[in-house]
Amino acid sequence: MKHTLTFALLVLLIFSLGCQSGPSQSGSASDSSLLDQALAQEAASTRKRMATNDAITGDRQNAITRAVARVSPAVVGITVLQVQRFVQRSPFGDDPLFQFLFPELRDRVIEKPVESLGSGFLITADGYLLTNEHVVENAEKVVVTMTNGSHHNATVVGTDRVTDIALLKIEGDHLPYIPMGNSDDILVGEWVIALGNPFGLFNINDKPTVTVGVVSSVDVDWGRDSQSGRLYLDMIQTDAAINRGNSGGPLVNALGEVIGMNTFIFTGSPYEQGWAGIGFAIPVNRIKEIVKEIRTHGSINRDYWLGIVKVQDLNPQIIRALGLPVDHGVIITQIERSSPAYRAGLREGDLIVALNQKPVTDVDQFVDLLTNMDLRVGDVLNFTVYRENRQLDIPVRLEGLRR
Repeated sequence: MKHTLTFALLVLLIFSLGCQSGPSQSGSASDSSLLDQALAQEAASTRKRMATNDAITGDRQNAITRAVARVSPAVVGITVLQVQRFVQRSPFGDDPLFQFLFPELRDRVIEKPVESLGSGFLITADGYLLTNEHVVENAEKVVVTMTNGSHHNATVVGTDRVTDIALLKIEGDHLPYIPMGNSDDILVGEWVIALGNPFGLFNINDKPTVTVGVVSSVDVDWGRDSQSGRLYLDMIQTDAAINRGNSGGPLVNALGEVIGMNTFIFTGSPYEQGWAGIGFAIPVNRIKEIVKEIRTHGSINRDYWLGIVKVQDLNPQIIRALGLPVDHGVIITQIERSSPAYRAGLREGDLIVALNQKPVTDVDQFVDLLTNMDLRVGDVLNFTVYRENRQLDIPVRLEGLRR
């Protein structure tokens, strides 16, 4: 536009000079008027462009984009160096003669360095950050990459295998971090944002990948994984795309607050890979509890002592013999003296009909209840029992194992 205006003025000046035979006041006024008009048109065009840009920006910016801009600097990529160890068996088996003759072919331990990737996010300005325990499990070295391209060696402050939470620390001050939200205040259907390092894409440009979805469900209990022993309770379900490498990254609401930590996906089959629209995040309120205990004690003490040794299912004969008013529950048949359960008031012969207000039907279900509770030293279990046709509520505080 500048070039067009300049050319027009030049043509106007040449034309004016060519037509003038001498100084003329009327010609000068005409030239000034044309110049003013051209400048006015240029200003109007500029204002129109600015208004258009403002309209586009206003339409494109919303709560989601503002939240992403706010939290992205606090999302990190995590590179973990692990050492996998396996035994290479001798081709001669346990034959002592061959092992003596060919010592180089004896069983030997092979160590293989393996690099894996995950996600994490800073929660304090002085460098504390979170990820999943399974991301840093057996880590020899953990390197954190930030969005400014800097790399930091991280220290594992503490981990909790059961809840799959790990607290790490890097050195730094005035670092970006994401504030914690409240996972008890989540609305099913509200917008959420998952950020992280799927497939190691963070390592390409030092920026987290952003996916958007809604909260699909809350309080989803997966129970305890039989292989890892991890316990996934009260999980947040989302349809925001989560893939391999997203583990440990934040699930954020539209206010830019962490409401969960992305942990695993459901594919429908152990043989399938990739995102199927169902991902799960650990709720932030559970994370807060674990982080507080790790920062205070360095670990989570789950070596608790209850003291109930044996329980037995009810049967019709026992119900008739004891004249019980219920037909479900388990009977305590052995309890350790001086144990927390005994000192709290539980006795052999008591019929347990509920645990923490959840009905107890039989031995298997009672064991499942205990197994699928996130229990640690100091927690209180509330037993509802029948004793001599009287219902009693007996709280038992779990104590640490006596060594």
